[in-house]
Amino acid sequence: MISVPDDKAGARPELNVLALNSGSSSLKFGLYRVGPSRTDLLILGEAEGIGEAKGRFHTKDSQNNSRLSEAISIPCQRDAVVRVAKLVIDLKMPAPDAIGHRIVHGGPKLRQHCLIDGAVLQQLELASVFAPLHTPSALSVIRFAQEHFPKLPQVACFDTTFHAKMPERARVLPLPREFQAAGIQRYGFHGLSCESIMQQLAETPDRVIIAHLGNGASITAVKGGKSIDTSMGLTPTGGVIMGTRCGDLDPGVLVYLVREKKFDAAMLERLVDHRSGLLGISGVGSDMRDLQEAASSNADARLAIEMFCYSVRKQVAAMIAALGGLDLLVFTGGIGENDAEVRAAICGGLAWAGVDLGDMQNSVANDAPGDSQSRCRVDVLASQEDEQIARHTWALAPLPPS
Repeated sequence: MISVPDDKAGARPELNVLALNSGSSSLKFGLYRVGPSRTDLLILGEAEGIGEAKGRFHTKDSQNNSRLSEAISIPCQRDAVVRVAKLVIDLKMPAPDAIGHRIVHGGPKLRQHCLIDGAVLQQLELASVFAPLHTPSALSVIRFAQEHFPKLPQVACFDTTFHAKMPERARVLPLPREFQAAGIQRYGFHGLSCESIMQQLAETPDRVIIAHLGNGASITAVKGGKSIDTSMGLTPTGGVIMGTRCGDLDPGVLVYLVREKKFDAAMLERLVDHRSGLLGISGVGSDMRDLQEAASSNADARLAIEMFCYSVRKQVAAMIAALGGLDLLVFTGGIGENDAEVRAAICGGLAWAGVDLGDMQNSVANDAPGDSQSRCRVDVLASQEDEQIARHTWALAPLPPS
């Protein structure tokens, strides 16, 4: 699963790898010691509220002990990168030998994890139109990291790579061929999360569905270890209902809004990416925890939760059809890992497919809560995207001079 250069993996020495996972207002990071047969976490943390009035910077060690937590102003991504570099020094951690970046979308020409050079940066600029919520901030972090660590190799790790070899029946969109030639196709996302799930499985069943449920959510069908279909499409907006994203929507709705309500592209983008989903349905917010707290007295909050679970359940059922059955259903992501009520609601409508959580086994991540009588196992596994970034970066980075 991990791409390794021509020299044998065992001949490559251990490297200290800094993994950077950027969002529009956040920067997750992890420092790892990576070798041929092991990946050890040294520190893990996040800069939150970048560019907002109140920011927060926190980090934990490999034993999940808090090493630092502070409320500070983080004006921009550059300040976040500088703060991470300072933390490594302050905690007397080993300096990184290479840096890996999570990139949501590389467009049609960047489908494999790769070293970052000028040509790659140029392609990322062109691909930013496919993921305007994510790619511009990732590009900023890459440039700031290059500025702060000018001699270190940097690697781009793409969320689309895991889905790059989907069969045509899943990849091709039902549009005229000239649009396909322009790169308009189903790309799929959360690929690093899916890779990490498959990496964690001691045995790989033939037919697996990965439900990555968080503020962004997607469902992926994996057969024989390979992605054969996934719910997100050209962009991370499609598929199931999400925190502020609408998921799949009748395209006629958008035509109507353009024709009758005079929406332009910017207005449509804000509608489908920022004002819809759980937030749009409930009017309360996009966080599932807030919706559940409000659900007892707010019918719209209850409806938002019900629609989310229904949307996921329908997509899981579609992936069962794509796979011709199901051996393992994995929940991951913030909601998938931590919300037992949501997992129960989703699985409760899938008993016909042999999915049955049982009453007492649906609470702890990294556990297997499936009922012993179920024909389909159900696991809850933590997404380890940053660790996956570190592994790819170790495999692709040029070795430092001896």
